[in-house]
Amino acid sequence: MASDKVIACCQALIKKNWTISFVESASAGKLSYEFSTVINSGQILIGGMVCYHTSMKEDLLLIPQGTIQKHTAESAMVTKLMAQNFHRYVLSDICVALTGLTTPGGSETSRKPVGTIFVHIIFPHKEIASRFTFGGSPKDIVDQAIDAVAELILEEV
Repeated sequence: MASDKVIACCQALIKKNWTISFVESASAGKLSYEFSTVINSGQILIGGMVCYHTSMKEDLLLIPQGTIQKHTAESAMVTKLMAQNFHRYVLSDICVALTGLTTPGGSETSRKPVGTIFVHIIFPHKEIASRFTFGGSPKDIVDQAIDAVAELILEEV
């Protein structure tokens, strides 16, 4: 079941008659799923794509060759490009991209530990980028990231 923040976000989007799409890596589709469980979400949810592996980011989202190697797959730059490139093909009022580290074994460092999440959101007249560090299990990290996305959208809507 969706959190109160996701429900409030969906209700605000429905009221504003705005649509939303998602391009996800670390959340692996859970962001889209959580929004889909809200009553009347079909009025706002266009859909989403899970681009977990580097090859999908480069091949389907056209992230330039070398960008991921330079910045890492879990970075503000890659998240921004994911949002911008996905939004070109999937028209929605809001497009959300999310990447990050929910488990060890990625590009974590002391400055970018497990729990680091990058979000880039395209709105009709602006873009915002955010970086978060959450704690807990991989599920806890993803759930906190989903609520953070809902909060960011609510602040703008």
